[in-house]
Amino acid sequence: MSPAVITLIILAVTVAIFIWDRLPVMAVALAVPIALWATGVLDITEAFGGFGDPTIIFIASLFVVSEALDAAGVTTWVGGAALRLAGESRTRLVVVILALVAVVTAVITPNGSVAALTPVVVVMAIRARRSPSELLLPLAFGAHAGSLLMLTGSPVNLVLSDYAEAAGVGPFGLFAFAVAGVPLVLATIVTVLLLGPRLIPRRTPSRSLRDLGAQTSVLTEHYELEAEAPVQLNREIGLLEAVIPPRSEFIGDLAYAGLVTESGRLVVRAVRHKGEGVATEPHPLHVGDAILFEGAWQHLTEAAQDPNILVVDDPEDVRRQTVPLGVGARRTLVILAAMILLLATNVVPAAIAGLLAALAVVLTRVLTVPQVYKGVGWTTVILVGGLMSLSVAMVKSGAAGQLADALVTLVGDAGPYALMLGLFVVTASLGQLISNMATAFIVAPVGLAAAAEMGVSPAPVLMGIAVFAAGALLTPVATPANLVVMEAAGYRFGDYWKLGGVLLALYGLAGILLVPLVWPF
Repeated sequence: MSPAVITLIILAVTVAIFIWDRLPVMAVALAVPIALWATGVLDITEAFGGFGDPTIIFIASLFVVSEALDAAGVTTWVGGAALRLAGESRTRLVVVILALVAVVTAVITPNGSVAALTPVVVVMAIRARRSPSELLLPLAFGAHAGSLLMLTGSPVNLVLSDYAEAAGVGPFGLFAFAVAGVPLVLATIVTVLLLGPRLIPRRTPSRSLRDLGAQTSVLTEHYELEAEAPVQLNREIGLLEAVIPPRSEFIGDLAYAGLVTESGRLVVRAVRHKGEGVATEPHPLHVGDAILFEGAWQHLTEAAQDPNILVVDDPEDVRRQTVPLGVGARRTLVILAAMILLLATNVVPAAIAGLLAALAVVLTRVLTVPQVYKGVGWTTVILVGGLMSLSVAMVKSGAAGQLADALVTLVGDAGPYALMLGLFVVTASLGQLISNMATAFIVAPVGLAAAAEMGVSPAPVLMGIAVFAAGALLTPVATPANLVVMEAAGYRFGDYWKLGGVLLALYGLAGILLVPLVWPF
């Protein structure tokens, strides 16, 4: 078999496995370069060259900056401002949520923004006496539109910008994608306001997220601390509520309010036994006793790992919901602004700008190294690195050219707009079943080859593919952002396509008609 046929077989098997969804995405992404090397389509350097690509560095650095924004309480601060602004009006809730997620997504990608804002939106829905399912689907779809506001909005944008640079028409600028992104954000808001009540189902989640925003008053009342110094949560000091489980080594130990733990880092604020508060006299701990510890957030997080206690609420979750603009917030905002400035002015390559920002949040101690490891979306990083080999193979083997020939033949003499329509159908179809990143890697080489064959500029083709790939709206498996809101709202698989179908048609119109106005054929 020819290399082109082998590449197309590997492509078909890869897509089928993604649709089957029984194997880990990372395993499939790593198997692709191995298969291309084993079959002789690529040599070892070409097969694994994607993992050393600057795009990988930039994507990983964006995850680090996103984690820093969340850890420093910037996301909490933004969410609190949104809560105060939106109130209980459905119109204001929709406008505020969609505008907020669009702006946040432009900086930290859809997956990061939806994961960070889902608890905020749930709280907004609860306080407005609405079902979270009314607002969480718009949240996810607003993030997809927001990913087209800036180059940093999605890894897909970065990959297609690299393609544009290689094709001699790029790279795309920091705000180049906003040509489609701004109209799509506005169109999403209008569509949700007008059609949302009829197209968004009301569901009840199997497990509700906890609203920890009122933790200060809740703990003060529960432990009857009003007469004493009330509970105070701030940037440095927090609280940890724990219960003594069976077989704990602490059973029988004496505890009382004001007791300093053996480490000297935490202080017992209160103890409750059988639902009653314990006075300041030493009390032997029993199974089921509740203890309230006070100390530095870092020390509370370390104490929460002790197997001899059951933690009621993770102190890290409490801190992120209750302490806006915490330690390191100003440093993080300065670092973010500097990264955006470097990206906007093209003083350094995007990978360098992102890497400098990621290093800065570590060197300024906004994040620890373990937090960096935890914050990076390794599945996305490995997916991009592995599937780059498939893109290289499609070009080198001639498979992309063959698919482009078939597409051009199908289009005939209908012109470049028909080509864009064909790319939209292919991209939109694949993007609902496999990740939009994988879709971009598959469709981009085909689009470039078809553009070359028709004698049109690759710029509108690549920008159109970016817009089409962002329209992964019909299924929950299309993107991690869709999956995040599925559990939180209790959505079913078939709940996405009604509203998503209307919006997907708008994405098609934006890519086919609007993009060529700015990037002519």
